[in-house]
Amino acid sequence: MKLIGLTGGIGAGKSTVSDYLKQKGYPVLDADLVAREIVEPGTETLSELSRTFGEEILNPDGSLDRGALAKIAFSDPENKKILDQIMHGKVIEILLSRAKAMTEEPVVFIDVPLLFETGMDRYMDQVWLVDADEDVRIQRVMERDGSSMEDVRKRIRYQSGRDEKIKRSDVVLNNCCDRDILYEQIDERLSELWGNEGL
Repeated sequence: MKLIGLTGGIGAGKSTVSDYLKQKGYPVLDADLVAREIVEPGTETLSELSRTFGEEILNPDGSLDRGALAKIAFSDPENKKILDQIMHGKVIEILLSRAKAMTEEPVVFIDVPLLFETGMDRYMDQVWLVDADEDVRIQRVMERDGSSMEDVRKRIRYQSGRDEKIKRSDVVLNNCCDRDILYEQIDERLSELWGNEGL
């Protein structure tokens, strides 16, 4: 089995690539989904977060108020570091465990926004990076989330540098333009994968 890490900065279009891979029949494990699972009401992780950051990160029904947690975490680098320490190890452990259980699959993609930042790239056979110019990414996120330009720039600063990611990736998918062009790049890389690896 080949494990392929799929990553990309905020607004690069990683979800578009992930959705296309699923349509093509490839299994894709999603770090964001796992991160949501482990903070469901009643979980130990949610209790740990509320003990660390205070009850104000909880909604009246006991569920996580993601906006409140993000506001606290991104306002202070130390808070962000603590949040990452609580979350990342658990998410990585679950993703790798689920991937290893998929013994019938020759290729499993693992969609991880912070692949390099968490060190999860070391477990991957290949890393595919979805890339786009920063201006394009900022515009997409502003339109998608209704965020201000400054909020988006702040979120980008918390992710590792674009040049460094490109250097450390095996495949770079350029998503600056037309979606069909992006799909062509993916198809080309998939055919190379099967041809080169004898899958």
